[in-house]
Amino acid sequence: MDLLTTAPRGTQDVLPADSPKWRFVEQTALSAAEEYGFHEIRTPVFEHTQLFLRGVGETTDVVQKEMYTFEDKGNRSITLRPEGTAGAARCLLEHNLHTDALPVKVSYVTSCYRYEKPQAGRLREFHQFGVECFGTAAPAADAEAILLAWQILQRLHITGVSLHINSIGCPTCRAKYHEALRAYFAGHVDALCDTCRSRLERNPMRILDCKSPVCQGIAKDAPRMLQYLCDDCAAHFEAVKQYLHTAGIPYEIDTGIVRGLDYYTRTVFEFVSDALGAQAVVCGGGRYDGLIEELGGPSLPSLGFAMGIERLLLVMQAVGAPMPGPAPCDVFLVSMGEQASLRCFALASLLRGQGIRAAFDVVGRSLKAQMKYADKQGARLTLVIGDNELATGLATCRDMKTGTQSSIALDDSFCAAVAQKLKEG
Repeated sequence: MDLLTTAPRGTQDVLPADSPKWRFVEQTALSAAEEYGFHEIRTPVFEHTQLFLRGVGETTDVVQKEMYTFEDKGNRSITLRPEGTAGAARCLLEHNLHTDALPVKVSYVTSCYRYEKPQAGRLREFHQFGVECFGTAAPAADAEAILLAWQILQRLHITGVSLHINSIGCPTCRAKYHEALRAYFAGHVDALCDTCRSRLERNPMRILDCKSPVCQGIAKDAPRMLQYLCDDCAAHFEAVKQYLHTAGIPYEIDTGIVRGLDYYTRTVFEFVSDALGAQAVVCGGGRYDGLIEELGGPSLPSLGFAMGIERLLLVMQAVGAPMPGPAPCDVFLVSMGEQASLRCFALASLLRGQGIRAAFDVVGRSLKAQMKYADKQGARLTLVIGDNELATGLATCRDMKTGTQSSIALDDSFCAAVAQKLKEG
């Protein structure tokens, strides 16, 4: 393998043919979020490792197995972000955003990094759209976030997606649940993988999220958190469901959802698609009421979600959702001779200033080769300019769809005349 011309495993290039699809997804999500009052932030690609140890959780697969962590030249432990929430929370605290009116609602498009086996829709470098809502404990906020995610999926024309919801309670009721899980898994400890045996005492809920088929089989009959919810958490979950009913969003209760990060509390949810042949999570999120305190901030109940962009694009392709391609050239200016090339340069600049996608020859091709290139670029019109056209002040305009030809004056009316030709087509 040539290391100079091959991207690292688990990464991919986004080529010109695909970048409009990415931009469409990103802009659709950001625009919808803005309608809900979420405003974009941008955080560093790397953070101090301690942020993720405290925020994501030391018992998670992400921290134990998947983080890209290194020591910089100042002997500081640095980690490429494996997810977006911890960085957004750090940003909130560092800049005291929480001292203003609450809730603070932010959105982002970000790259994330996890060292895991590359698979469809999840690479070692992957991208997410996410939102975070800091400073509200109201169940209406949970439902609003779910509704936003639902509407984004609708606007992307992703069909066949189902909403799964669950509650994993608060630290108070979860303590009793942990006792029940320890008692259950103690009878299967010899069959658990090494990682899950270490989780049994520290955080037995992580066993429910293990990817080992053996551990998954054992966990299938484990006690469920809904049986152990305290009155407050049960009431919160019921209220969330009522709001979802009001919004007309169908859902199913899935007691298997615990999410893969330690900061989650109460409501957790996933949007799941089977368009890729097996159930794939296209959006996941929930509450994390204790995260800000864990990072040294005040008590600030919060929530959010993230969507993997690579997986969204795969699902969109699978369901036949419409996606834009590269914008074609509107006008290609064909030049013959040095003076004509100078004039084409100036005319292209004028057209671009009017929002018209214009190009001209920068290689020195023949007339025939320029026409062939213009066709490959999808040009709607070609304007041929040579010595004769410069002398007469009239460019030869050809409609590349119909083959019809006409003349356009090289004067102050030029841009308006070209715009009219494009409109007529």
